[in-house]
Amino acid sequence: MDNWLVPADREPTALHEAMRYAVLGGGKRVRALLVYAAGQTCLNNPAGATAVEAGLDRAAAAVELIHAYSLVHDDLPCMDDDALRRGQPTAHIRFGEATAMLAGDALQPLAFEWLAEMPIAPALIVQAVHTLAVAAGSRGMAGGQAIDLAHVGLGMTQPELENMHALKTGAMLEASVMLGGIVAAASSPQRQALRSYARAIGLAFQIVDDILDVTADTAVLGKTAGKDQADNKPTYVSLLGLEPARELAAGLRRQAHEAIAPLGGAAANLAALADFIVARER
Repeated sequence: MDNWLVPADREPTALHEAMRYAVLGGGKRVRALLVYAAGQTCLNNPAGATAVEAGLDRAAAAVELIHAYSLVHDDLPCMDDDALRRGQPTAHIRFGEATAMLAGDALQPLAFEWLAEMPIAPALIVQAVHTLAVAAGSRGMAGGQAIDLAHVGLGMTQPELENMHALKTGAMLEASVMLGGIVAAASSPQRQALRSYARAIGLAFQIVDDILDVTADTAVLGKTAGKDQADNKPTYVSLLGLEPARELAAGLRRQAHEAIAPLGGAAANLAALADFIVARER
């Protein structure tokens, strides 16, 4: 991905430096790993493996671009107003608000440029572009963030909270899994299994985030711990309590394993990622 990004010394240099800072500054890369794991699980035609692998590279990089842009914008003063991300100053602290906003704006279309360059069937490229666009937009991540901002300081029921996070967090995780399946030309049963798996891990991921916000410290998280509680945001911990939230995450991990059981041993990496998502400490 480093080689695909515009060099930092090309004009406008501040913008390109900020884009690279946002994308290459670390992180778990869970979304990219999900793309690869799903694609490798569903590879039905070994003869086309080279093209699929190249497509997976582009798709994995694309979801990381969307994720990076969303973090840059989420950290802005008009959103979550955070000064720390991945153990480093957030983009607007490092480069200023205007450049950070433009960096996020530029990363988003670049993701679709990279999807368009995948060496796979045009019909599959269209499916991939549509999948990522819906997940990132008002019916996905951006819509979930809007609901989140509108409910600061307000109570939410568990179904309302689940709906918000299915959009804000789950949509992009689901898109990552489905993109892997699309690039590999997954069959209908394979896609159904992937979608069920993705919805379980998407909710589990957010529950664990909520748990870590109250149990981990800033140095481990790489971002400000306790911020959701300080901002009076509804979370699974505030709604259910710490132990029930942990039990819910564990149950979702089991659901994820059950969903991909029909895919057999080829889904071992997806199973391992479900385990990681629930057991992680940051």
